[in-house]
Amino acid sequence: MVPRAVLLFLALTLGACATARPSLPRREPAALRYNVAYSREPAPGLDVEIVLLPSSPRDFLFREPERVDSVWAWHEDGSARSLRLQDGAVHVSSGTRFLRYRYPLASSSKGGHRSFFSGMGEGDAWHVAGKAYLLRPRSVTPDLRVEFTVSGTDPLLPWLADDAGVYHLRGEDLVDSGFHGFGGRRCEARVGASVLDVALLGHFTHLKDADVCAWLAQAAREVGTVRKTFPHPRITVRVVPVPGEAEPALFGMVQWSSPPSISILVGQDTTAASFTGDWVALHEMLHLTHPTLMPRVAWLTEGLATYYTEVARARSGRQTAQSAWQELTEGFARGRSAAGSRTMAEVVAQERNWLGVYWTGALFALHLDVELRRVTHGQRRLDDVLELLATRGPTSSLAGFGAAVDAVAGQPLFDALLAHQLSVPAFSDLDSLLNRLGVQIDPGGVKLQAAPESALREAVDGGRPSEDAG
Repeated sequence: MVPRAVLLFLALTLGACATARPSLPRREPAALRYNVAYSREPAPGLDVEIVLLPSSPRDFLFREPERVDSVWAWHEDGSARSLRLQDGAVHVSSGTRFLRYRYPLASSSKGGHRSFFSGMGEGDAWHVAGKAYLLRPRSVTPDLRVEFTVSGTDPLLPWLADDAGVYHLRGEDLVDSGFHGFGGRRCEARVGASVLDVALLGHFTHLKDADVCAWLAQAAREVGTVRKTFPHPRITVRVVPVPGEAEPALFGMVQWSSPPSISILVGQDTTAASFTGDWVALHEMLHLTHPTLMPRVAWLTEGLATYYTEVARARSGRQTAQSAWQELTEGFARGRSAAGSRTMAEVVAQERNWLGVYWTGALFALHLDVELRRVTHGQRRLDDVLELLATRGPTSSLAGFGAAVDAVAGQPLFDALLAHQLSVPAFSDLDSLLNRLGVQIDPGGVKLQAAPESALREAVDGGRPSEDAG
């Protein structure tokens, strides 16, 4: 069993968030073409060819130069030479027509979280992050257009190909390239008008493919208890079995490709029944409900997802309200222990203090939700902030988030609440908040009872109709 705390640490330290971008027309003439071919001999790998034009960039780099030592440059006269990488970078001389290299998908070491990015799989089913194997231009201009093809396997990439199998990309898609799946099997989950294209990259002992897609569909429907509709028309999800494990979901992450891509590690020996208690798939999809914050504000984005993970499962009926508050209070207790006597500002300044970061953020989300409901007499809530932000684009900032809170509240609220929370010892007012909400912590567990603001508590976990219901 992998403790939930370890999974939160991995999500924070690996950095789940990148920059989200709006869609733009993609059919201008391409300056680069990537031809990626899967082959299993002598070992599973990707043979990558980059076709260059005179207008193509000349400086390239690997963001994670771990498995490729050299790149072959082929010139117009048919000659070729090996280019050694310097800190993952290579310069291409004029007259070069092709760059070619092989990326091995199999790891030289067993296990390890880095394989989640660098390549993991079995047989002819493989998972890898695009940033691990793609040699991309060092400098990407807004007008750079790229064609991309895959042969030798059935790929699941973040993007959709045209009828000829060509992906028409922007240069920025090479920067935020998401997760890629090669081979395996496919299933599809739907929620409302949205589609989740799913790749199953390996075999399971007890699960049917339909069980996996039903689990993901359930998580997507629960997102609808927070947002009115699922946040994207289409996303991709890769599910990778982990041998020797029976947990329903060991780890997950969302990457902000365009559209977003999610990958989840699932115990190979898990059962369909065990998905009832899973929170990982929902947590990752809840990251789709908020904009990418620039610069990154991990305590807020992870806090929102952590808070809503319990609230959404209560709203959907997958767990009781009492269970949701039990999970929240236990998480707050772990966060308080990790924070010690430090202020919230001191805790969130140290991102490696993952328990403090996640649960301080979750408590702030609860404070914010309760305050919004209180000052608007129950008419508005934190959910409405996310809806408003969705109309303002895929990216925002801490200040932009605060402005949306104030707009929903109809009065200044965010800055004063945040300033107070940052300045006092983390979790110092948790007990008084729980008492007002009627959440009593007893040795036998949480009890919910009448209190001055228990109606607000019931509104938090009671849910609301969703346009994606059913």
